Amino acid sequence: MKKIICVIDNSVKRSSKFRGEHGLSFWIETENGSVLFDTGSTGKALIYNLGLLDISPNQAVAVILSHAHNDHTGGLSDLLSKNPGLPIYASPDLFRPRYSFRNRKPYFIGIPMKEDELSQLADLRFDDSPIEVLPGLWTTGEISQRPEPEGRSQKHFVPQDGGWVADPYQDDMSMVMDISDGLVLICGCCHAGLLNTMAHVDRIFQKPIIAILGGTHLATADEPSLEHTISVLRDSYNVQHYYLNHCTGENAFVALAHSFGKRVQPCPAGTIIQFDKQGNLL
Repeated sequence: MKKIICVIDNSVKRSSKFRGEHGLSFWIETENGSVLFDTGSTGKALIYNLGLLDISPNQAVAVILSHAHNDHTGGLSDLLSKNPGLPIYASPDLFRPRYSFRNRKPYFIGIPMKEDELSQLADLRFDDSPIEVLPGLWTTGEISQRPEPEGRSQKHFVPQDGGWVADPYQDDMSMVMDISDGLVLICGCCHAGLLNTMAHVDRIFQKPIIAILGGTHLATADEPSLEHTISVLRDSYNVQHYYLNHCTGENAFVALAHSFGKRVQPCPAGTIIQFDKQGNLL
């Protein structure tokens, strides 16, 4: 049996003791071990919520980072203090400095640990190609072909040649879990764009995507882009389950739920999603 648990999200299940924060983290259990996908904004919330789930940080056999932003990498230091030497899978572009402009001033929003510091605490396994972390559990690698809209913020920039350019989000990647006859796509922020990511997964893995989890960065999509995304999802894919959170945005969630009904569900911290050996949702 395979299990995916939302450990960190902007929201939490009602009447639960989970801590919410702007960020994302998933605990992924398989028959061959468990991994953590992203670490939220703070180690305090990450370790606390793992404790509520009766999960010890040293049960993780690897960490996968969807991208560098600190709302996905902020819990790394606390995690590694409890599980040193952990393999970390991420993009080679992870340490490019990244900033958000607020009131015309740049604020650093990249990974809060320096490369030399992280390399002393963890086993860095950076690659822009898809990597099988555990049997049937893959990184997507870099999503280089992006003809469809990306999940962009107009405030995100990187320094270049003494000035600023829009963040290319080259570090963005997602995860893929192979379950029987289909795939589960697990997204961090999907800055590369949801449709671009899905097309990339189609090309690489050549199996249907039956479920999508996580942040899809549709919060910044304008109405035409959102309508286009829904149209492509309806006409070109047959996704049976959407568990959406973080940067998906309320407008996008409502529009998707209106189009796909009960196939679309929220995924706050504490959500547990299980699949049996045949790939059926339990």
